Amino acid sequence: MPDPTPYPLDQLTERGDAQASALVLRDRTLTYGDLRTRVSLLAGWLVGKVEPGARVASWAAKGELTCLLPLAAARAGMVHVPINPLLKRAQVAHILSDSGAVLLMGTKSRLATLEDGDVPTGCGLLEESAVLTEAEDAAATLGPSQHDPDDLVAILYTSGSTGAPKGVMLSHANLWLGAVSVAHYLGMAANDVTLAVLPLSFDYGQNQLFSTWYAGGSAVPLDYLFPRDVAKACGKHRVTTLAGVPPLWVQLTEVDWPEDAVSTMRRITNSGGALTSQLVEDLRSILPETKIFPMYGLTEAFRSTYLDPALVSTHPTSMGKAIPFAEILVIDDTGEVSAPGEEGELVHCGPLVAHGYWQDEERTRERFRPAPAMSEYGGTAVWSGDRVKRDTDGLLYFVGRRDAMIKSAGNRISPQELEDAARATGLVAEAVALGVPDDRIGQAIHLVVRAQTGAQDAQQSLEKALKRDLPNFMQPHTIDWRETLPLNPNGKIDRAALAREVGA
Repeated sequence: MPDPTPYPLDQLTERGDAQASALVLRDRTLTYGDLRTRVSLLAGWLVGKVEPGARVASWAAKGELTCLLPLAAARAGMVHVPINPLLKRAQVAHILSDSGAVLLMGTKSRLATLEDGDVPTGCGLLEESAVLTEAEDAAATLGPSQHDPDDLVAILYTSGSTGAPKGVMLSHANLWLGAVSVAHYLGMAANDVTLAVLPLSFDYGQNQLFSTWYAGGSAVPLDYLFPRDVAKACGKHRVTTLAGVPPLWVQLTEVDWPEDAVSTMRRITNSGGALTSQLVEDLRSILPETKIFPMYGLTEAFRSTYLDPALVSTHPTSMGKAIPFAEILVIDDTGEVSAPGEEGELVHCGPLVAHGYWQDEERTRERFRPAPAMSEYGGTAVWSGDRVKRDTDGLLYFVGRRDAMIKSAGNRISPQELEDAARATGLVAEAVALGVPDDRIGQAIHLVVRAQTGAQDAQQSLEKALKRDLPNFMQPHTIDWRETLPLNPNGKIDRAALAREVGA
């Protein structure tokens, strides 16, 4: 087990060798020595700009500001609110208002889209380039902090698939121990190079930087237009570590990978949805020597489980076991620990649990509740709402979300099970199952799919295959073929958008 002692987040800058590469930007590379200097300057400038505890937001593509601000704000005693650069003005206006941000730093083009009323009174706007220039001119440096690790350091806003985005409150300890945990179970080292393609505005994306810097490695942030750009960047930078979500992996299996990208890749990680057996097989055909780490997480507790790469072939549908610093319980509807093979709710206990939702006591009470009596950690736990099973070997398996179950003709149907069955036919690359209101049966099953590249007669064959593989009550009433499926700002399939389209 790694060291469970949390430290202030800004001390991540102290981990690497001063002369070693820490951050590879488009126009230059920052060593760990440079990283310490630049974080110190940015933190010193912030102290002269806003009050301690203030929320400072960023809305820009991956670059020096968005990569260093989480550490600089932490050092300055402020709370960072990263905003996904793909969000539009109305969503940004909600986040600024809800968080009470007093400063928004962003690219000129993004700031120019904001309209009257979007920016709360008292919130200043500053272009990204001006921030860095002002910090250099001020030359007010600030050394590593000694903040209480339990202090609030970031508010990450979820995608808002079930309503307005809600801000998850995270402490120094949450983010520090998340970095320690991931670096430990991935086996990361100082000679690792991480290509950071995921948005830095959510925990999985931020951890690309934090776990790499904890290990003393080098991070290469990348905003890409096409999947082939990712494969090329892996070769160019001799990347060893790549994190993604299922839609990205699907796209990456459909492009050519240069040999120098394949030869250096030590590990790939997945979260934000399950990998299918076919997708694992496709990834292995491209990256035969690369370890595959399927993972499960939720913003409210960062990361909960990972599957040992040695078990991916024999247990391809498993979520694995708890990561370091996480205690995962499966609790049945009576409040007891579920027996092996019995369904229950995944409850996450331990120091990775967030501090609740920003200024939302009602939703905090719903999700953040006292840990079950049998918990070793106790305290507050995240009651995920996800239904899982644990087998006799202790491996966890996802069943579905309680509130996402399709209720059709008296049957409770897991969208996950139906989607897995559709993808298992080899005829579709992506699938989303939704329940559409139906006066006769409660909900009709609407299956949205994208054909697998090269699949022959997919539309004619899928219905026949599902009738062969699934019981009658699980058969889709509608199969909706699409050339592309919408993605949300985090790169995951946008189920909420599809639900709106089909009236689910």
